[in-house]
Amino acid sequence: MSAAPEALPRRTALSESLLVLGVSLGASALWSALSLARKLTAQGGLSGQVTAMNQSVTPDRPWLDLTHQIVGVGLALVPVVLALHLLARQHADPLRLIGLDRRAPLRDLGQGLALAATIGIPGLGLYLVARALDLNTTIAASDLSAAWWAIPVLVLAAGQNALLEEVIMLGYLFTRWREAGWSPVVIVVVSALVRGSYHLYQGLGGFVGNVAMGLLLGAVYLRVRRVAPMFIAHWVIDVVAFVGYALLATRLTWLG
Repeated sequence: MSAAPEALPRRTALSESLLVLGVSLGASALWSALSLARKLTAQGGLSGQVTAMNQSVTPDRPWLDLTHQIVGVGLALVPVVLALHLLARQHADPLRLIGLDRRAPLRDLGQGLALAATIGIPGLGLYLVARALDLNTTIAASDLSAAWWAIPVLVLAAGQNALLEEVIMLGYLFTRWREAGWSPVVIVVVSALVRGSYHLYQGLGGFVGNVAMGLLLGAVYLRVRRVAPMFIAHWVIDVVAFVGYALLATRLTWLG
């Protein structure tokens, strides 16, 4: 039998996790905080401002725009590869370690869809309430040109968001912070706060909603020890948000 992999020293585990955050979602949190500060100090209130996501870069040149979108998705996934590479120094199969393998596809799918419904439906209600209270910007979840590739790119972007966030925030950070000696409760709470902070660009409602999502996903991850259901849930939520907005925004005026 092979020897069990040794955990990183506490200080190394913590410093490595901070560096990974610094080149990924931690940096996004800082930019999001600055974005919120800019919006809070602007005239018109939060609800009168629009936060555009999935924007076209060159709408008059669709093929170049498509190239920009694909490159953006690819580069955004580099921190995922980095995190898995760092875990692989100790673990022969990091995907199995964090539960992103194919051992239980049907169970992962069922749990993921259940989580998506549990999070997505109340999340929409929270967004509408927060916007009505002027605590959130108006979210334009898709601003791509009406090209043939718009919907596939939105599905791809949703998958990129889900993979980046769940691998980093759950699979990687939970492993490293456990090695750093943190308790499960502290890990779940800090991870949720980080998750909320890189959504501050949406407004205070986005922060609260994503902290709640982080607490739920963190608690479930501690129980099932698999990232796959959380990845599926996040992907489904974002696909519904991105594609739904692209298809229905002009028909459902309350969306934006």
